Amino acid sequence: MGRLGVLLLNLGGPEQLSDVRPFLFNLFSDPEIIRIPIAALQKPLAWLISSSRAKKSQANYEKIGGGSPLRRITEAQARALESQLRSRGEDAKVYIGMRYWHPFTEDALAQIKQDAIEQLVILPLYPQFSISTSGSSFRLIEKIWNENPQLKPPKYTVIADWYKEPGYLQAMSDLICAQIDKCPDPDNAHVFFSAHGVPVSYVEEAGDPYQTEIEECTELIMQTIGRKNAHSLAYQSKVGPIEWLQPYTEDAIVELADKGVGELVVVPISFVSEHIETLEEIDIEYREIAEEAGIHTFNRVPALDTNPIFIQTLVDLVLRAAAAPSMDIDRVTQMKKKIKMYPQEKWEWGLTTAAEVWNGRLAMLGFIGIVVELISGRGPLHLFGIL
Repeated sequence: MGRLGVLLLNLGGPEQLSDVRPFLFNLFSDPEIIRIPIAALQKPLAWLISSSRAKKSQANYEKIGGGSPLRRITEAQARALESQLRSRGEDAKVYIGMRYWHPFTEDALAQIKQDAIEQLVILPLYPQFSISTSGSSFRLIEKIWNENPQLKPPKYTVIADWYKEPGYLQAMSDLICAQIDKCPDPDNAHVFFSAHGVPVSYVEEAGDPYQTEIEECTELIMQTIGRKNAHSLAYQSKVGPIEWLQPYTEDAIVELADKGVGELVVVPISFVSEHIETLEEIDIEYREIAEEAGIHTFNRVPALDTNPIFIQTLVDLVLRAAAAPSMDIDRVTQMKKKIKMYPQEKWEWGLTTAAEVWNGRLAMLGFIGIVVELISGRGPLHLFGIL
């Protein structure tokens, strides 16, 4: 097989409070987050947003210890994966490529070239595929390779999604059952899956398979659990006036309480690492909503992090992908249709606490009104609350 490299893809997040503003600048410098017709205004606009939002975002990160644990956890996952691959006799090295914070994807690809990796497996740490998570990272890699073909390894393959993997399903099932058993009345505990949302247009117009994969994954996990507990699925972090996947998590929690549900086991279905959307949005914001609605038990299922079954699943994925025919990156980056452009709306400034999670939710949405306000000097600017 030759020297094997594995590139784990994730978003990245500010590791300390002083990182928040530059992290946000990187986020909003990306035209897939805010697409405006005058490219020269991209970075000034990113500076404006990041400067305006820094203090509020820092306050949210303060609630979870002063920074994102995402890099630390991802590095631990990489070390565990590399160790297990080596124990299987592979001359393997695992790299991390983040979209908007260190270690950046560009740096990882340069190191892969320097280390003379002969075969590369690209593995996103997103179980389900979306054009705005895995797809966005794949498009970045494609762009880097197009600009510098020498960085492209002799052989590579891409893993688009892996939510059907039996080991992943079993690891999730074990974690969920542990939280069910902690409830006062385990048989009546409601298993509540919360996934990050995307605009409906991504699914209906761009052909994003994300919703289908999330729904199928939820049912596969419940089948693996093998219990008769009721369950439901909702989507968190909706922003702006456009339609997002429903039901929304905050609304669904209240509806369940109104129906008499008193024990909730909350499952962050689309996350494999703890980060701000689990530690702040679910653990603090949604817990508060649940308690105010009358739910007396709120057990949140922990993220997989370095769960041994999960790591073994990654090992199996990598070895199987390396032995199979290659999957080219351009086969998973194409959207079926173009997402239509939306006009600028007058919204208040806002960056939700889930900023760490999404890298492209509002990709290709039009912001022409921003340019008008920038040029005319009218203000304040009213922007999307972007994830």
